Amino acid sequence: MIQTGVLPNQQIEAMIADGAITATPAVIPAQVQPASLDLRLGTVAYRVRASFLAGHGAKVSDRLAEFEMHRVDLTGGAVLEKGCVYVVPLMEGLALPAGISAVANAKSSTGRLDLLTRTITDGGVEFDRIADGYTGPLYAEICPRSFSVLVRPGMRLNQIRFGRGNAVLSDDALSALHARTPLVSGTAVIDDGLGFSVDLRLPDTTLVGYRAKPHTGVIDLDNIGHYAPAAYWEEVHSDNGQIILDPGAFYILVSREAVTIPPDHAAEMAPYLAMVGEFRVHYAGFFDPGFGHDAAGGAGSRGVLEVRCHEAPFVLEHGQIVGRLVYERMSETPTQLYGADIASNYQGQGLKLSKHFKTA
Repeated sequence: MIQTGVLPNQQIEAMIADGAITATPAVIPAQVQPASLDLRLGTVAYRVRASFLAGHGAKVSDRLAEFEMHRVDLTGGAVLEKGCVYVVPLMEGLALPAGISAVANAKSSTGRLDLLTRTITDGGVEFDRIADGYTGPLYAEICPRSFSVLVRPGMRLNQIRFGRGNAVLSDDALSALHARTPLVSGTAVIDDGLGFSVDLRLPDTTLVGYRAKPHTGVIDLDNIGHYAPAAYWEEVHSDNGQIILDPGAFYILVSREAVTIPPDHAAEMAPYLAMVGEFRVHYAGFFDPGFGHDAAGGAGSRGVLEVRCHEAPFVLEHGQIVGRLVYERMSETPTQLYGADIASNYQGQGLKLSKHFKTA
């Protein structure tokens, strides 16, 4: 019997063996992360008129017939254009046992490219939320916001996390965990999760972030460490601990706090209250067990903030709280941790663009 909590890699592997996770072709070991499973794009993308959810009793395939504009064959690689909405059937499907539900999210590199990627299901009434006991196919809705991207079948843009019951730590439990294992550098702000703030006074530099350029070339998602940042990003500098966010612009910033996820916990980044400003932080929300933890070679890792400003210009100031981490218990400790046992791109990170860009 699986205990309450987020399922670790060994239980995900058992679900694959038992047929609760199906895939054509079969899941490969590299897809299995400490507390999640990477999902792979299939062979066709449907360009649709608008984003949609299937809704109660409806299938995504039936709604596609309603909204489809044209189909794009991904087999030889194809460009998904900025500002367009696509639905891509995924190679994975689910036959979840009773009591097991799932949550999906964009992978870190996907979010850092401002590539809005959400999971939809048959009968679904929410993005990225998969109901207890769901059986059926999975689809990715993809909307490139800042850059057009070249994709191919098998690329992994989003990931899914499985769990039983409610494993979210209360503020009291989070405070007790922080007392045993410090979760952030500095003072912990605990209020409906662990608050984190933006760093606009980085040491020995005025560089505090990057802003996506409005007119750029295509990014091939298979090209790692390939692109010159200056071709796609403007540097954002500050000498007074503040910047002004422009409406509609997309920024990469960094948290002031170094974050730690203990091996027996996972975390999800959630937006802060809308009342604090005209912006949204972070598309990619999963933090795996071991992120920033000594046992996994992390010793504290900053959280990279993917920030989009809404309708009005907004002054963002150093130390302003912009988001929160919601911690969850694992049902058991994973047999692999982020960074130590797998090819993790962002362990020990500071201000950092996605893995597709050259580093200085």
